[in-house]
Amino acid sequence: MGEENHTHVTDFVFLGLAQDPQTQQLLFVLFLIIYLLTVLGNLLIIVLIHIDSRLHTPMYFFLRNLSFADLCFSTTTVPQVLVHFLVKRKTISFAGCSMQMVVLLLVGCTECALLAVMSYDRYVAVCKPLHYSTIMTRWVCVQLALGSWGTGAIGSLVDTTFTLCLPYRGSNNINHYFCEPPALLKLASADTYSAEMAIFGMGVVILLVPFILILVSYGNIISTVIRMQAGEGRLKVFSTCGSHLTVVVLFYGSAIFASMRLNSKSMNEKDKMISVFYSAVTPMLNPIIYSLRNKDVTGALRRITTKFSY
Repeated sequence: MGEENHTHVTDFVFLGLAQDPQTQQLLFVLFLIIYLLTVLGNLLIIVLIHIDSRLHTPMYFFLRNLSFADLCFSTTTVPQVLVHFLVKRKTISFAGCSMQMVVLLLVGCTECALLAVMSYDRYVAVCKPLHYSTIMTRWVCVQLALGSWGTGAIGSLVDTTFTLCLPYRGSNNINHYFCEPPALLKLASADTYSAEMAIFGMGVVILLVPFILILVSYGNIISTVIRMQAGEGRLKVFSTCGSHLTVVVLFYGSAIFASMRLNSKSMNEKDKMISVFYSAVTPMLNPIIYSLRNKDVTGALRRITTKFSY
C-alpha cells in the first residue's frame, strides 16, 4: 500500500528494532518486563497517593499526574511493539498512527510542563516554607495541573497538524517502531521545511521554557541550601528534591537528543535507542526513583502492606 505515487498512504509498515526472529524474541521478553514494571510502578504510585492521606500534598498531587502521564506514554507504544515482535507484517493504519502521535505528544509535552511545576513547588517549599500553605493551595495546584495538560494539548495540536497536513503518497515504510513527527516527515511527498520549522519552534518553547523555570527554581533552592546552618535541614531538602532532579535529568536528556534529530536524513540505530529510552525506559524508572529515594512513599507502602496483612 502506498507504492504508487498517486495513491494516498492508508497504512504504515514499521521496520522496527530488529529483523531476525531470535533478536525479536529476546526484545519481546525485555519489553514485556519493562512494560509490566511501568504499569505496576505507576499504578502503585497513583493508588498510594490516593489512599494515604499523608500524601495528599501538592508535591504528590503533581506526582500522581506525572505517573498517569507516564502510564499513557508507555501504553501508547509498548503494547503495539510487543504485538509487532510476534507478527511478520508490522503495520498500523494512518488513523492509528495519527492517534498514537497525538497521545504521545500530548503526554510528552505535558510532562515537560509538569516537571517545571514540580520544581516550582519544591522552590516554594524550600525558599518560602512559612508561606507554602497559602501559596500552594488546592485550587492553585489544580490550575497548574490543568495548565500543564493544556500546554501538552497545544503542543500536540501544532505538531500533529503540521505533520499530518502533508501528503503521503510514496513509501509507507517507517524506519522506526512507533509514529512520531521526525519519522513521518521523512516519508512526506512534499517540501517539509515549514513543518520542520513549526515543530522545531514548538519544541524549543515546550522544552526550553520549562527547562529555564527548572534551572531558576533549583538555582534559588541551592542558594537557600548553602545558607542553611543545620546539616539535617540540608539532607531533608536533598532527599525531597533529589528524586525530582534525577527524573528531570533523565527526561530532558533524552528529549533534547530526540528533538535534535528532527532534520537528520535517516533514522539510525542510535536514534531508535534514544526513542526506546524516553518512550519505554524513563516511564519505568520514574516510579522506581520516587519510591526508592522517597521516605514518604516507602512509608505509605509499608503502612498499606501492614494494614492488608492483618
